[in-house]
Amino acid sequence: MKYFLTLAYNGHPFCGWQRQPNGTSVQACIEQVLSTVLREEIEITGCGRTDTGVHARYYVAHFSTEAIIPPTFIHAINRMLPADIVIYNYQPMPDDAHARFDAYERSYEYHIALVKTPFDHHTIWQYPQAQRLDKEKMQATAQLLTQFEAFYPFCKTHSGVEHYRCNLTEAYWDFQPETFKMVFHITANRFLRGMVRLIVGTCIQVGMGNITVGDVKKALETQTTLPKALSVPPDGLFLTRVIYPYSFT
Repeated sequence: MKYFLTLAYNGHPFCGWQRQPNGTSVQACIEQVLSTVLREEIEITGCGRTDTGVHARYYVAHFSTEAIIPPTFIHAINRMLPADIVIYNYQPMPDDAHARFDAYERSYEYHIALVKTPFDHHTIWQYPQAQRLDKEKMQATAQLLTQFEAFYPFCKTHSGVEHYRCNLTEAYWDFQPETFKMVFHITANRFLRGMVRLIVGTCIQVGMGNITVGDVKKALETQTTLPKALSVPPDGLFLTRVIYPYSFT
C-alpha cells in the first residue's frame, strides 16, 4: 500500500531534505523512524528538495509498505522523531500517486526581520538595514518576474537542470511595519536550485540601489547572469504549500 504523509520541519539542524552521506537530513530521520515503527526498511520520496537550513511549514512525502499501519502510528512516529520534525497525517493513495511528480504548484515565503530578535533567529533573516530599502522598487522587481517564463539568472551554477522554464504565477512583497517584518511570497509549478534565495537577494540589491529594475529585466530577457548577484541566507525560507490534482488530508 502507498501512503502520503503531510508534515512540517524546522530545517536549521539538518543538511536539507535529501539523504546525505555526511550529514543528518530530514528524509533520513523520517525513514529511520518509519522503519522502526513498521519493522521493515522504508524509503520515502518527498515533494521536492530543500537546502540546508530551509524550512517547511507544509511538506508532502510518500512511502510504500506491506505492513499494517497501527492505530497509534502518528503518535508513535512523532514521539520518536526529533522535536524539529512533526508528522501531521497519513493517507492511503493509489499506487501511481507520486508526491513529487504529481505536484503542480508550490509556494514559498521568505521572512526578513527589520530589527534584531533573540527568539527566532533560526527561522528569519535578521537584516536591520532593510529599513532603508526602496520598497516600491522591490515590489516592481517582484511583479516583473511574472512576465517571464525562463529564469536562468536565478539558478545556482552547475545545477544540472535540463531547462530554466518555470510557470511563475505569483510574486510579491508583504511589508509589515507594525511587526518590523517583510515577507516575500512566490508561487510556481517548479523552482530552480537556489531560485527563491537569489530572487530575494536581487530584490534587496534593487532596494539598496546597487542594481536597477532595468538590470533585472535585461538579465531575464537575455537569460544572462545578473551583476552583483546575492543569495540570502536559508534561515528565512519556508515551503508553505504544495498543490495536487487530487485531494487528500
